[in-house]
Amino acid sequence: MTATVWFAPWQDGPAPGPDEDGRPVPQVVVSVTQFAPDRPWVAVGVNLAGLTLRRNWRRVGGALGLWLWTTPDLLHPRSGSVTLWRHEDDLRDFVASPEHRRIVGAYRDRGALRSATWRTDDLDREAVQRAARSLIARWG
Repeated sequence: MTATVWFAPWQDGPAPGPDEDGRPVPQVVVSVTQFAPDRPWVAVGVNLAGLTLRRNWRRVGGALGLWLWTTPDLLHPRSGSVTLWRHEDDLRDFVASPEHRRIVGAYRDRGALRSATWRTDDLDREAVQRAARSLIARWG
């Protein structure tokens, strides 16, 4: 059975542009995360933290865009993000940022985190979302 996954609307990052040498970025880095809390009520705080990050997404260097996602299962909720990046270094910088580290630190011992990262040759958002949805269903 395929799990139901709800995606929030796409949130643009800073306007994508050429790399430092003026060349188009040849590949896009995709990161999919999932957090499954040990207790259902923890999901509320995690989701609010995700919304806070989303609100500031247009200022995240190297970010092309983001979807937040969640499942409607009240007893076994899961949620996470699908983010697109110009470079792997941009993703690493975000993961190391104080805001992200604060959130991860607050929930580290309150559930299980999974993630996957891959590259794709173009920014086909529909194809990326289909691939992410399939991965999230397998994780379920």
